[in-house]
Formats: sequence, C-alpha cells, structure tokens
Amino acid sequence: MPLTDQRRAELDALVHSKKVLLFMKGNRSFPACGFSATVIGILKQLTKDYDTVNILEDPAIREGMKEFSSWPTFPQLYVGGQFVGGCDIVKEMHAQGELAKLIGVEVKPVAPPKVTITAAAAAAFADAAADAGDEVLRLEIDPDFNYDLHVGPKAAGDVAVTSGEVVLHVAGASAERADGMTIDFVDGPKGTAFKIDNPNEPPRVKPIAPKELKALLDAGKVELFDVRPDDERARASIAQAKKLDAASQKHLLGLKKDAAVAFHCHHGTRSRSAAEQLLREGFTNVYNLEGGIEAWARDVDPSVPHY
Repeated sequence: MPLTDQRRAELDALVHSKKVLLFMKGNRSFPACGFSATVIGILKQLTKDYDTVNILEDPAIREGMKEFSSWPTFPQLYVGGQFVGGCDIVKEMHAQGELAKLIGVEVKPVAPPKVTITAAAAAAFADAAADAGDEVLRLEIDPDFNYDLHVGPKAAGDVAVTSGEVVLHVAGASAERADGMTIDFVDGPKGTAFKIDNPNEPPRVKPIAPKELKALLDAGKVELFDVRPDDERARASIAQAKKLDAASQKHLLGLKKDAAVAFHCHHGTRSRSAAEQLLREGFTNVYNLEGGIEAWARDVDPSVPHY
C-alpha cells in the first residue's frame, strides 16, 4: 500500500529528528545482522553522536522506510535528513573519507602501519604481481578482522607501506588494525597459503555444540540469550534462554568482561552477529550455539518444535 501523505510526513520528521540516524536490524549495542553490524562498526569509528531505529520492532517503519527511501533493504543510513545508502555504499564512502566529511568529523592523517612480510610471502607476492600491470598489492581488514589480501586497483585513501622489496597498499580505514602484523607464506593441510599474525585481533566467538552448551547451562557456568523476535520465541524456545530485550541487554552489558555468555537464534547466523558485537564491547568469553535452536531440538531436546 502506498504511503499516505500523513505517513510520509511522519517518516520525514523521523529522519530529520537526529543528525545521524541508522535504520537497522537490532540496535547499536546488538545488531541483528552482519550488514547492520558493519555500519555500526564504521559509525563507532567516526562519532558517538548517532542514533538507531530497530526496524524489527516496528513492521510499519520497516515497510514504510522501504518506500520512503526507495531502498528495499536494511540498514539505511540518514545524515542530516538525507538518505546516504546501505551497507556497501557506507563502506565505500568511509574508505574514501567521504562519510566523515558528510557527518562533519575531522579525520586525522592516517599513520602508515608497520607490516612485516617474510621472504616466503614476498616471493609469492612477486609471482602474483608478475602480470598485474598497474594494479597493486592491497590489504583491507574489516572491523571483525576479516582479511582481504589481493592484487587490484589502487583505491583512494590507501596507505603505502614497504617491507623489504614489497609495497603493500593498506586501506586507510584498515591501517590501525594492520599495525604490527606479519604476513607469511606457509605449508598447511590444504597446501601453501598466506598466514597472517596480527596482535590487534580481538578474541573470537567460540562455536559451541548443543550438548556442550547444555552441560555448561546445567552447571551454571554460562548465561544464554535468545536474539530472536517474539513470534519465533512463541514457536519454540530453550527454557534457560533469556530474551535479549532492553532489560536483559542492560544486565548483559553489566556483567564482568570475562563472564561466559552464549547466544542462539534459529540457525546460528543472527546470534553470531550478536556474539561478535559483544566482543566489540570488550567481552572475551562469548559462545554461539552452532545450528541454533534447530540443532538443540535435534541433539538435546526433541520436544522443542522445528519450524
């Protein structure tokens, strides 16, 4: 159904209510999808002065913003009441320094990171670059420390660093995350491959199987949180799991940073995003139930309905 003039005016007032406003799945503390988490990670690097709207809590806003923005997916970022774009556009603008200018944030010059490239890696890079032409060796590291090491075109904002005879172009947004890292080329079970050692990497989410999680729950050694919306929880639930609502989020963020915390959803994807976000809040002992409640029903409690 097309937006009425009144509804369009309401949404227009909403997007102008804050200078930086992100319509997303989840909220700034607990994004409920990887794309929303990526944009939150970028905004956190630039400013603390932004707000979020959880479209999962209001179907009317979710459907209305699709038409209002002429953009079918989320997240959707607005700055000064103007639509900026979704995750890919935000990433590109951030990498080029355009997003900081739009928000009005002063960006300090990027210091070149110190990167060590071993002789074995240098030889592998030389082979890969033999037919590269004008392309360069580039490295990008996203906020979750996923690495993209490739030969490709130079990008605006890249910082060139030299190790031995190798010149590596590091994306400006990745420079701080790359400082102190070592790139090697080693033999592994699947053949030779690049190996990256990075002292800046945070703790990783620990995958946990249903039976292992049950043992920890029975021993009182972990708190379990369910990131699914109410309609899914009504279909099937784990008795020990707390709904990740505003009250439980406040409780969760008040725990000690080394407390054992686990998340689950339907199949394990949304809960992994929540777990990764908790790591970014400084927690170090975070689990994700692999396979979600479907795996729990299969391996632990057959009385839990499948859906």
